[in-house]
Parts: sequence; C-alpha cells; structure tokens
Amino acid sequence: MAQDDQAGDIAATQPQRLVYQIRHQTTYQYSLPVRLSHQMLHLTPRELPWQHCISHSVNIQPAPQLVRSYEDNFGNVIKGFSLDTDHTSLDVHADSWVELTSRSLPQDALSWDEAVMQQSYHGGQSMQPGMLDASNFLFESSHVRIKREFIRYAADCFRPGLSVVEGVRALMLRIHDEFSFDPAATTVSTPVTEVFVNRRGVCQDFAHLMLSCLRSIGLAARYVSGYLLTEPPPGQPRLIGADASHAWVSVYCPGREGEEGVWIDADPTNGIFADTSHITLGWGRDFLDVSPLRGVLIGGGQQSMQVAVTVMPKDEIGGLVFAV
Repeated sequence: MAQDDQAGDIAATQPQRLVYQIRHQTTYQYSLPVRLSHQMLHLTPRELPWQHCISHSVNIQPAPQLVRSYEDNFGNVIKGFSLDTDHTSLDVHADSWVELTSRSLPQDALSWDEAVMQQSYHGGQSMQPGMLDASNFLFESSHVRIKREFIRYAADCFRPGLSVVEGVRALMLRIHDEFSFDPAATTVSTPVTEVFVNRRGVCQDFAHLMLSCLRSIGLAARYVSGYLLTEPPPGQPRLIGADASHAWVSVYCPGREGEEGVWIDADPTNGIFADTSHITLGWGRDFLDVSPLRGVLIGGGQQSMQVAVTVMPKDEIGGLVFAV
C-alpha cells in the first residue's frame, strides 16, 4: 500500500475533533429598581465522553459578592448568585471553549419493546446503575405528558420488533416533517398538548412533544439543553450573536446482558441525530430543570430580556490563537 493511501486510511479511522467558542449573553432591563435577586445559571458545558470543556467563565454585571458552583440531582453544574443592592439591569455573559469528538449510534441496539420490558418495574428485581438513573426520565413532568394520543402518534414509528435506534429515528423524522418551526406560535408555558394540536412551535416544544411520545410508550428519555452550530447562507459571513440556545432529546437504550446501556441523542427540530454540531449544557426532565437562567426577584416592575448567542468554530476566529 502506498504511504499516502495508508495515511488517508489512518485519518479516516480517527474520530473527528472540533473546537468551538460559545458566547452566551443575557441582558435584563427593569422599569423599576430590583431590590433583591436570586439567580441560577445552567451555562456550564458538561464533561462527557465525547465533549471536553476546555474553559468556562461567567461575567455578571452588577457583580455579585459571591458566585457559588454546585451540581444538581442530574449532575449539571449550576452557578448561583444573589444581588441585594438596587439595580435596573442585569447582564450575564458566559464564555466557553469546548472540544467535541464525533460519536456513533449503537449497531446492535435492542428492540424497543424489549427495552420497554427491561425498563418496566419488577418487584424484587435489582436494577443496574444506568437503568436506575434512566428511571428518573420515565414519568410525567411539568412540560411532558403521558397520554393515549401520544401513544397512538408514536405507534406508527415503533412497530413491534423495531430497534430503539430505528424507532427513535422514525419518530424524530415524523415530528420534523409534520410540525412547523414558528417562534410566534408558543411561549415557554404553552402546554405540549396544544403544540400537538396546532403542529407549530420551537425546539423546546418539539423536544417536549417527542419526550411525551417516548415516555408514553415506556421509554426513558430526557430533555437536553445546549447549543447548535448553525451554518450561514452560502457566501455570507457568520453573524455574531445570531444563534440561540437549542434543545433536543436523549433516549435510553438498555444494553444486552452484561453490557452497559447507552443514551441516543435525537434532534426533532432538524431531523438529525446529535453529533459534533451539538454542544451539551445539561439535561433534566424538561425545560424547567435546565433553563439557562432562572431566578426570583423583588421589585423590577416591567422587564425585558435580550439574548445573544454565538457558536464559532475555532478555525473561523480570525487572528485569534488558542492553545488546546
């Protein structure tokens, strides 16, 4: 074999690695002074087998005296802070560098009905740690419902004997094909049943819908919050601040006897399985568990919010050299 050919074959077998800079800026303006504000941030990228958080920093104005970091029940990193002096604006700027490695789907996944049987409760039977963790994502939550209409909708995608991967693919593509992306159609409080009827919404709506279908048929599935690298139109530059937070789902596929189960990430908004264009912040039962910024305040009157997100590949950052 020629040396060049051999080098090409070696390169083809190496996992793809990409480095991104993510800038996420949230600005609140208040019509009256805020007397007291307690806030929680889900803006720290998770450390995962396919994702390495190289660095992460948060700048908050006005600056709190203390920013506390801790993990929630799902292993997500939370940064919490309080402001007890009057302020009429709040600016939170998170800056992260993340390295992603390509990942592949399981080639020998269980059938979905066998997976449901394994995830069902059986009295007196111990559960593997992975299965026990997955059981947190089998039930209804604030934005996810278990209903007969979701079972019927998913039934066409999950035929008896079909693998978990193929069933998830079919459901993901059906939602992608039959629902329209419409930012004006819903708010963060729109029920998933209304989204189902109107066939319109945004990424978090489609994630909640897919979760409702999966949990209704007995598959454990969690809500994933993060970012998506979007591509500008041909010939156009990437716009700074034009991206947004993204959401998709992760479905648990139990392993065969003696094997660990795996999670499969599916993006119904775009009809694709997540890979090196999806950056994971955290996961939970639904949006409320991992909203990027959430808190309570006293005062403030009317408020407005602006969010600017930029996901930039390292090789597109002109003139900037970053050692990894």
